[in-house]
Amino acid sequence: MFTTDNPFSSFSVDDIDEAARFYGETLGLPVHVNAEMRGMTISLAPGGHVFVYEKENHEPASFTVLNFGVDDVEAAVDDLNGRGITTKIYTDPDYGTDEKGISRGFEDGPDIAWFRDPAGNVVAVGQMVPGMVPE
Repeated sequence: MFTTDNPFSSFSVDDIDEAARFYGETLGLPVHVNAEMRGMTISLAPGGHVFVYEKENHEPASFTVLNFGVDDVEAAVDDLNGRGITTKIYTDPDYGTDEKGISRGFEDGPDIAWFRDPAGNVVAVGQMVPGMVPE
């Protein structure tokens, strides 16, 4: 029977060990690698999770696979840059990013910056704004 009790999202990578190091060590998220499944679970606050699986013919997602809401995008970008993560991944003026890779309220949107995981998937840090996430 279909239920909505345990929803989760998932995305692929080309190397689960490299992904586990990036998400677990570089970003500091709790990860649980399941070697038999060639996958891992990333635990998210407040109790959600994402399943990441290794795919032989992986192609990086052309969209953001994971967003992290932050109060201060500039401070988050500085922290990520200090961890060796490049946040300036778009140069297209349509995204309106500055020299740090931060789109500052472009087209009335929140401040946001994007970066890539080792598999090329797009991840973002963005300012939380009222109405983005139900309370």
